[in-house]
Amino acid sequence: MLAAPNLFAHRPDRSVRPKAAPFLPMSRAEMDRLGWDQCDVIVVTGDAYIDHPSFGMAIIGRLLESQGLRVGIIAQPDWSSAEPFKILGKPRLFWGVTGGNMDSMVNHYTADRRLRHNDSYTPNDEGGKRPDRAVIVYSQRCREAFKDVPIVLGGIEASLRRIAQYDHWSEKIRRSVLVDSKADMLVYGNAERAIIEIAQRALNGESPKAMTDIRGTAIMRSSLPEGWTVVDSSSIDDPAATVSPRAAGADRMVVRLPSYEQVTADKVLYAHASRVLHQESNPGNARALGPAPRRPRRVAEPAADPVGDNEMDGVYDLPYARAPHPSYGDARIPAWEMIRFSVNIMRGCFGGCSFCSITEHEGRIIQSRSEGSILREIEHIRDKTKGFTGVISDMGGPTANMYRLAARTRRRNRSAGVRPASSRTSART
Repeated sequence: MLAAPNLFAHRPDRSVRPKAAPFLPMSRAEMDRLGWDQCDVIVVTGDAYIDHPSFGMAIIGRLLESQGLRVGIIAQPDWSSAEPFKILGKPRLFWGVTGGNMDSMVNHYTADRRLRHNDSYTPNDEGGKRPDRAVIVYSQRCREAFKDVPIVLGGIEASLRRIAQYDHWSEKIRRSVLVDSKADMLVYGNAERAIIEIAQRALNGESPKAMTDIRGTAIMRSSLPEGWTVVDSSSIDDPAATVSPRAAGADRMVVRLPSYEQVTADKVLYAHASRVLHQESNPGNARALGPAPRRPRRVAEPAADPVGDNEMDGVYDLPYARAPHPSYGDARIPAWEMIRFSVNIMRGCFGGCSFCSITEHEGRIIQSRSEGSILREIEHIRDKTKGFTGVISDMGGPTANMYRLAARTRRRNRSAGVRPASSRTSART
């Protein structure tokens, strides 16, 4: 299997690509000023729209824009009806739905289930501007607004809830959020590779629910493709069952997890399913994950290949306005104030700590930016960010002390014919 194509391999010629928007539009008036009659993709998010690479909706929006697509943003809509979801009209390709930079339940409640009355991702730190389990509610309203438009879930809430998971606030095991939301597809992880492939194939007329082979996604299947092998998850306790990388057919295997009913009834099986999720998280040899044989069945494809240094640089070099959307006026947004003079230099964590969500969302492979890209962002802060005094507050990331770290050898991946996405990043850790 060949290495994944460069993120920007499909970038259209500049002569035909629309000029980058000052901000991705949040209203029809902004669309009119840009000369748009329709958005190709509309991103619905539980956060205020801040056009900065620390915010998922900005990265995904600008990345899709770089592919020649017209992307709109609906930020923190009133979910009591479908009307606020119609503000930009009908998206031509699909909805992108995210709860925001935080899981909505963590955003709303403390560990002892007390309601929080503030929200750092909302203007003036106001609480209550997103629903509980936001991706489920937003998906329902999107479907009500335009029932025939595909829905693609993403963000950390989707990543953490892509299989059956224990819900601390209800003290119950909940199904995959893909099942509960009735969305067409779930994208987990940072999602750049997956979202570009989804968009390119959607432009060619393919529906996301038919895209059954995109790494880093989960989708409902009526059946498995012919020639695929189902492996019971209990077999991964056998070391011999875990050493076969992609060349041995790992990309045509599904590890059968215990069913929702089984993990609900048995804590040991729940723990087992969680462990399997982590063991099958290395893009170099991971297999797809699915439930016990039933129809329809949810199948999570193996994780997407990590982005390389040059691709990370390209993502952070996109034309962000580096400011909150003008519609917020002078409102104070604490999350923006915290990061506006900081620089994100890397992603991922190979620690896999049980109390942390980084590994389940960003993966175990460290992905780092180049020094040149970091210096360019500092220059952008100097030139674009209001109030900059010459002090960078921090240069970090989820696990900044792991910047540039990688395994000593990639022999295992090379034996499978898998080339790293860059010389410094793709590795088994």
